[in-house]
Formats: sequence, C-alpha cells, structure tokens
Amino acid sequence: MVTITAKYEGDLCCTALHGPSGAQLQTDAPKDNEGLGRFFSPTDLVATALGTCILTTMGIVARRHGITLQGATVKVEKHMQSNPRRIARLPVELRVPGTFTAEQKKLLETTAHSCPVHKSLHPEIEAPITFTWS
Repeated sequence: MVTITAKYEGDLCCTALHGPSGAQLQTDAPKDNEGLGRFFSPTDLVATALGTCILTTMGIVARRHGITLQGATVKVEKHMQSNPRRIARLPVELRVPGTFTAEQKKLLETTAHSCPVHKSLHPEIEAPITFTWS
C-alpha cells in the first residue's frame, strides 16, 4: 500500500506528498477551467501516469528478456469533454528505437496494452496505442 496525501494551498493549487519517498508535486487547475496552468492539472497527471506506466512496464519486460529499450519515448494527448467535464481520449504514441524481432515487438505491444494504468481507465476513455519502431 502507498499513501499519497495532499493539501489545498489556495488559488486552485494543491501540494501532494508521496508517503514512501517524501517526494512532492504541485497541481493547478488548467487555464480552461479557472486556473493559471502553473503546474500539471489532476487530469494531466492521469495522462502522465498512463505514458510513464506504459514505458515502465515495457522496461520491466524488456529487462527480463534482455531487450534494450533505452531511448523509448511516449507522447500522450489528453482530450477533454465538456459535459460532463471529463477525460474523453488519451491517444498514446510510442517511439521505440532499435532493431526488434516480430516476437519482441508483439511482447512489448502486449505489455503496453496491459499496463496497470491502461487497465484501470474507465472503458469510456479511448486510449489507443500506436507504435513506431525505428
């Protein structure tokens, strides 16, 4: 179990504390929702969590199979819906440098689609993943 605590700082900003490490991060409401956009918004963190979870789980599997994943990048676009205000789409683009066999590509693609954050998203949130192998 991991505990995250957060404090409302005012002016639509919060400071969150990661219990195990003591690391902190701040959030702000986005400009299109009364904030100043100074920090990641809470919904930005969902997109961030998706992209980094995909890379992390792929990294775990790559390491177990002796595959080099160094330099892989992810881009996640967050598309909001207005009524009700929620995340509607999180399309993911992965760029993976290197040379891979068809079997390795399949393994890593399956892993990306199986990351815990991707599996935790509400089914109404579209989160397609595309791969560019280079």
